[in-house]
Amino acid sequence: MFSKEESKKLRQDFWISFGKSFPRKWILYNTGIKDFSFKFHFDLSTAMVSMDIENQDLEKRLELWEKLISLQSLFKEEYLPNALFEDTVFLNNGKEISRISVSLENVSIHNKNTWQETMVFLKDNMVKFEDFFNEYEDIIRP
Repeated sequence: MFSKEESKKLRQDFWISFGKSFPRKWILYNTGIKDFSFKFHFDLSTAMVSMDIENQDLEKRLELWEKLISLQSLFKEEYLPNALFEDTVFLNNGKEISRISVSLENVSIHNKNTWQETMVFLKDNMVKFEDFFNEYEDIIRP
């Protein structure tokens, strides 16, 4: 068990190490589309890369989601065959979003032995998400 401070330090060390290992300017929030972003996630049991639609306006969120669903077969065939498409996801804060994600199980930010595998997973999959977005941005953009 780690103290809150130790856990915080491990998280900081991981993300600093990830940034140094894979120096790149990721798109993340700079999609040019309101409430549409790419995210890295790593916790005590799972790593995840996702494309999130967080628009509070349900109609706008669904409009963007329908565009992504129309590209789902291309996305799975050409980029990430194991991607999970979820039209409704509730975050810990109760916020409802739509998400496309890929996950890596049995890794932990508290276990440095899983860091290298996780870093490669995060990098490889985010590159695929960004490649997809760059290729189909004209269709995705409202």
